[in-house]
Amino acid sequence: MLAFQKGDAQAFRKLVEHNETKVYAMVYRLVGDHAQAEDLTQEVFLRVFRTAARYKPMAKFSTWLYRIAANVALNAIRARRKRKVAGLEMTESEDGTTWHREVPDTRGSPPHARLDVEELHEKLQSAIAALPENQRIAITLNKYEHMSYQEIADILGCSTMAVKSLLARARCNLRDALVRYMGKEFGKDFSHA
Repeated sequence: MLAFQKGDAQAFRKLVEHNETKVYAMVYRLVGDHAQAEDLTQEVFLRVFRTAARYKPMAKFSTWLYRIAANVALNAIRARRKRKVAGLEMTESEDGTTWHREVPDTRGSPPHARLDVEELHEKLQSAIAALPENQRIAITLNKYEHMSYQEIADILGCSTMAVKSLLARARCNLRDALVRYMGKEFGKDFSHA
């Protein structure tokens, strides 16, 4: 980054090549959509490019980069929530009420053909997506990006104690969300994880 600040255009290309996969993985885990994650990854590096002159190496470059990535992903999630989602098929009854009819997706394999591991992964990803924003970021950075409490604290702009609290609440929320799927014994096992 410092070389790019001094005018070395190749340095930025190397910076993108070195970090693109990691940024994409983090953004994808937060937004859950491959196409959107690709677009947002480009947005992250566009912001890095635009703000390069203001970068000061007070913390690790990766911490600064992940903070930008987290902000871009959270902004996209907030924007998605604000948009109204139209149903696939809407029907109005005689009394004037409107209801949505779910249309099955026949492109995928039938539910009975899915492996338990894939189904659990989907449930886990849904449960993570339902977490409050800071809990979602903390659990993603800790479990998927293998970041320390201090690194997460730097990205979120909080203390390590706050990160520990976020992770504890996230684990509790995940346990509560998944216990319905896995059964009561899972809740006992998960609380020790």
